[in-house]
Amino acid sequence: MTQNAVSVLKRVMREEGVAGIRIAARGGCAELCYEMELATAAREGDAVISFGDLQVFVDAASKPLLAGVEVDFCQTPTATGFVFNSPGCGLCSKRTRCGG
Repeated sequence: MTQNAVSVLKRVMREEGVAGIRIAARGGCAELCYEMELATAAREGDAVISFGDLQVFVDAASKPLLAGVEVDFCQTPTATGFVFNSPGCGLCSKRTRCGG
């Protein structure tokens, strides 16, 4: 997780009064979908990854799909939001890369 993403998520956590975020991945590289939602606590079986006071909850099925994936927050003239950079997926990482 880039510092940009951590900073934005910490601000959202404070504003919403939640413990962290839940990140999930479904599918394979060609059709991988990422989901993010605010979370009040870990669920049974979740891996908990801490970035200071930011907690990221990942379910067991998503953990291998998220291995090596970097979450970034990007602002460009045409789009603003979270970007998942997946180095193991060849071109898909180049299409989504924005730095940070």
